[in-house]
Amino acid sequence: MVLYSDRSNNDLDNMLLGMLNWEKMTLTFEHVSNYISDIIDVCDHLDKTKYHANSIYDVHKRFGSKVYKYRRNKNTTWYILYDYNKQKNIVYINHIISNHTTIAGTK
Repeated sequence: MVLYSDRSNNDLDNMLLGMLNWEKMTLTFEHVSNYISDIIDVCDHLDKTKYHANSIYDVHKRFGSKVYKYRRNKNTTWYILYDYNKQKNIVYINHIISNHTTIAGTK
């Protein structure tokens, strides 16, 4: 079972709004919606993942003991930060941030 925190739901909403209002280029609602749906699909399958990587960056550890790296393209990786209860096979997603935020948070 995969559960989402309020923060992670806000992250998804903010991604949608941010991409729709992106000044570098205009993206269609369909494109942005599919992009967000792809991230949600990855999240929804984390409880079926056999290996759960430990968070290593301090900025990640604040939001979860586990991290899944979803590489969207050569420039963007989304870090899905979560906690995992192995006995109950429950993933609780706490936060979703990009590699750009992670790099800024490590300094």
